[in-house]
Amino acid sequence: MFRKPKLNVWLTVFFLKGVISSIIDNIVVKSGRVKYPVRPLSKIFDINILYDYLFFPMLSVLWVRMSYNAKPLTMVIQSLCFSVPMSILQWVFAKKTKLFQWNNWTPLHTFVSVNFTLWIVRGFVGLLKKLEPKAVIQNHENLEDDIFVFSDSNDEQVRNSQFH
Repeated sequence: MFRKPKLNVWLTVFFLKGVISSIIDNIVVKSGRVKYPVRPLSKIFDINILYDYLFFPMLSVLWVRMSYNAKPLTMVIQSLCFSVPMSILQWVFAKKTKLFQWNNWTPLHTFVSVNFTLWIVRGFVGLLKKLEPKAVIQNHENLEDDIFVFSDSNDEQVRNSQFH
């Protein structure tokens, strides 16, 4: 799921999504629209921490990875591929299980909230892409020079002895 070159982006998405989804979930739970009768650490948290801090952030990382270089129309279609099934599954789980209960909440609310958070995070990633300096692809000779950026020009013997 994580590759080293963009690890900082994926971790930012993961943690940002966890924060955003838990804030929204806290608001929704406090308003009484959604309840989680079965949840880990129920004496400490009113929200489902597995969903807000693990599942939803991982799903968002996957979506951002898929849409990282996509055109806007493709991103819309990809977001629908995540939000529509999630809305339907939550509706089914609300009807068939006791994982959560909906009061004045519909699959449309889920659809809107999932898309809202996906696009907030994706917008942040787009901003990061604009601010991030362009990566320079270096071959072995350039790498050799970059290692000694802070060395004195008098250290030529040291440089040559280490690489040749």
